[in-house]
Amino acid sequence: MNSSTQKNCTIDNMNAFERGVKRAFDCIGALLGLICLSPVFVVIYVMQKIEGEGPAIFSQERIGKNGKPFQIYKFRTMIVDSEVDGPCLAQKDDDRLTTVGRFLRSHHLDELPQLWNVFVGDMSFVGYRPEREYYIKQIIAQNPDYELLYCSRPGVTSDATIHNGYTDTMEKMLKRLDMDLHYLRTRTLGVDIKIILETITSIGRGKKI
Repeated sequence: MNSSTQKNCTIDNMNAFERGVKRAFDCIGALLGLICLSPVFVVIYVMQKIEGEGPAIFSQERIGKNGKPFQIYKFRTMIVDSEVDGPCLAQKDDDRLTTVGRFLRSHHLDELPQLWNVFVGDMSFVGYRPEREYYIKQIIAQNPDYELLYCSRPGVTSDATIHNGYTDTMEKMLKRLDMDLHYLRTRTLGVDIKIILETITSIGRGKKI
């Protein structure tokens, strides 16, 4: 995170106490989730292995708080070597999806390993979606304000995740950035709770987010 970004961290609407409560909630919630959902992890692992070869867990470098890279974890939903020709944005009905992967993605079960990212502090339950450096450079070329997001931890869900759909174009990336910056400028614990409840409701209704 460069010096100009550090100076502009004042755009974060949360104070130190609220950020502490948010982190405590993330840590406790993620730990409980990992424990309670451990049987689901086992079932998905078995499903992955029955379908074919390849790792059940997929990891990829993303850029998070303070502009530092970290490894994000998901259940693998695509064929092995799906990006052999270079980075490629996932599409809503991507033909690289495996049969199990399509099921996992449609029910958002592929995101479950991110509970570990939340527990160790790489991510939060609510925040901007962490992106790869390859795409961040393209976004910054059009809107340098992306670096302001580095003031906070990226998240599993957000208003942009719920309402902006699959981010499969640069236009959607820039719209997502505007929504994420608005969240950073207005976020409170109440806003986080609202987003979490809306995410749960959307998934429960079968909405593809």
